[in-house]
Amino acid sequence: MSIRHGLLALLERGPRYGYQLRTEFESRTGSTWPLNVGQVYTTVARLERDGLVVPAGEDEAGHALYAITEDGRDELRQWFATPVDRANPPRNELAIKLAMAVGSPEVDVRSVIQAQRAHTIRAMQDYTRLKGQALEAAARRPGEFDPDDVAWQLVLDQLIFQAEAEARWLDHCETRLVRLAPQAAVAESRKAPAADPADPADPADPADGGRKPGAAQDGGLRGALRRSRPRR
Repeated sequence: MSIRHGLLALLERGPRYGYQLRTEFESRTGSTWPLNVGQVYTTVARLERDGLVVPAGEDEAGHALYAITEDGRDELRQWFATPVDRANPPRNELAIKLAMAVGSPEVDVRSVIQAQRAHTIRAMQDYTRLKGQALEAAARRPGEFDPDDVAWQLVLDQLIFQAEAEARWLDHCETRLVRLAPQAAVAESRKAPAADPADPADPADPADGGRKPGAAQDGGLRGALRRSRPRR
């Protein structure tokens, strides 16, 4: 929902037209997450449908302008005040790739880790160089405050910290795999015993919606976090 609320934040500064919203969004984020004009107009149409923006006439060049409504301001205030939910994280391609590689006998997981770490470190160096350039540009304008420059520096900081954390996590993954290598070799050499066909499957409890006894009642990361919290 960051595009939706990002456009609302830009409209709070005054009426804007579609291409202007796209340009200002990319300027504020350093084009880290580029938008196309169609995406902007589709989002604005949904905002209008939800009563968060309204048409505001045209500018001198004939561009159709949009303005934020009071409901839109309330929505924006709520977005700023609400922490980003980490209990239901978006899919992470790298984490999924490593999780799948661990169970794939044809994949050298350490090679996957090392290749990714080299790429991540290069990206971190690129971000650090861009941050240096941004700081140099700001130093040439002492005493001048440019919101777009500050926003771009914050985005770069986030990318740098994220890359650093990813590199550390990859180091941790490799260390763990090395430590568990003997156990993995033993497990690979053993054949899992075949299931006894005469052994009935665990019965499902009809009173529990057909779940097997002991089945998790609340799956996923959100449920695990909830179960791990101390009871008051």
